[in-house]
Amino acid sequence: MALRLVVTELSKKYDSFIALAPASFGLNAGEIAVLSGPNGSGKTTLLSCLSGLVRPSGGTVTVADFDLYRDEIEVRRRLVYVPDVPHFYLELTAWEHLRFIAMANEVTQDFDQRAEELLRKLGLWEAKDLFPHHFSRGMRLKLGLALALIRPFEVILLDEPTSALDIEGVGLLINELRHLREQSAAVLLTTHDPNLINQLGDRRLTIQHGVIETD
Repeated sequence: MALRLVVTELSKKYDSFIALAPASFGLNAGEIAVLSGPNGSGKTTLLSCLSGLVRPSGGTVTVADFDLYRDEIEVRRRLVYVPDVPHFYLELTAWEHLRFIAMANEVTQDFDQRAEELLRKLGLWEAKDLFPHHFSRGMRLKLGLALALIRPFEVILLDEPTSALDIEGVGLLINELRHLREQSAAVLLTTHDPNLINQLGDRRLTIQHGVIETD
């Protein structure tokens, strides 16, 4: 199987504090890996380093053979990150956010149909013309997912994607992740949710005090 994400000796230190010990692992196309661990163990630090939001202290990250820092534009075309607390533009509605992301990624063909289907599936259609700062936390998380799914990618990183979802929302997310796996996307998500771990995890990673162990 083709490797979509390759992590080699990735680490992060803040002065003398080791937030992430050197870690190496890969993620194949069509594979879902679940990263679990207690709060403060380093899960978000890892995803932040993988996404380029935080500069690691050492190591490399490649996405579809492109280096995160030497080939940043190519990586951005292939990797998407949904944090547990997505941030939005204050002046754009939910619909305008989706259109902006579609335009930025040059995927405007059939946009109206795709965006409507996505928002209806996530239960956000009636709120499409509202500003995200009026949304509940669960709605903001769903919009963050919609912004990821409206564009193409090969690797998706999800940080606690069920943290603010109701039972129906969790079911929708599980179905969507299964669909992404069928489309050969590589998925890495952090979670405490046993449903996601048991139903989706092709491979499980655990982290404790910044140290990652793989199955």
